[in-house]
Amino acid sequence: MKKIILFSSIFFAGLVSAQETSNIKEIIKKATEGNKTAQLALGMAYDLGVDGLKQNFKEAIFWYTKAAEQGDDMAQLVLGDCYRKGKGIEQSYTKAVYWYTKAAEQGNPNAQGMLGDCYYEGKGIEQSYSKAVYWYTKAAEQGNPNAQGMLGDCYYEGKGIEQSYSKAVYWYTKAAEQGNPNAQSILGVCYDEGIGVEKSKSKAFYWYKKAAEQGNSKAQYNLGACYYSGEGVEKSKNKAIYWFRKACENFNDDACEILNKIK
Repeated sequence: MKKIILFSSIFFAGLVSAQETSNIKEIIKKATEGNKTAQLALGMAYDLGVDGLKQNFKEAIFWYTKAAEQGDDMAQLVLGDCYRKGKGIEQSYTKAVYWYTKAAEQGNPNAQGMLGDCYYEGKGIEQSYSKAVYWYTKAAEQGNPNAQGMLGDCYYEGKGIEQSYSKAVYWYTKAAEQGNPNAQSILGVCYDEGIGVEKSKSKAFYWYKKAAEQGNSKAQYNLGACYYSGEGVEKSKNKAIYWFRKACENFNDDACEILNKIK
């Protein structure tokens, strides 16, 4: 499953921190005095170039580090992201893992999910599907949709854990209900083919449509196929062509091929 990295929760936390510390002058004062919440907020302000501060990634890293070293889990997560991306600092997956681990051990679900990715891909640490599953489970149980989707993949493929299509469907459903398009697309396949769940063409159509509307090319192709065959929905050649075209424009070769045949 393609991973989706969300920044919204981090951005929101930064705004909340800024509000709690009143204004930028007060933030700077408190950050300099060692307040970790203010340090995170100041790092975020430099990161985004807001509150009258010019965007400065190096300054952002400086303050994120200050907060992270004091145990702020959100700062640890953001710092891990910066090391992973090489944003404002030399890229280092090893250091990214270090900070993700610090935050994950404090229960931060986003860090747990990212740490799961690192173990899954073997980036910055020795590859281990079982450890990936461990951290994905921690994050998934806290409602992280990306971790839920990846945990679904692990159960589906039997990576790091005993294969179970029914548990894969359980976690895909959790992620899909939160709007994860990749999980929605795969859940559609599960209903379409009766994998881990009772076959239902109408439910397959439902989830394909959800994912297709978010730009998932595989779902767009499958949705076009549903309209073309009339499975799970009333047959419509025009709608089939519409979704095949969407998928083709989204670099789905199968859609391009069938589109040329049915025009």
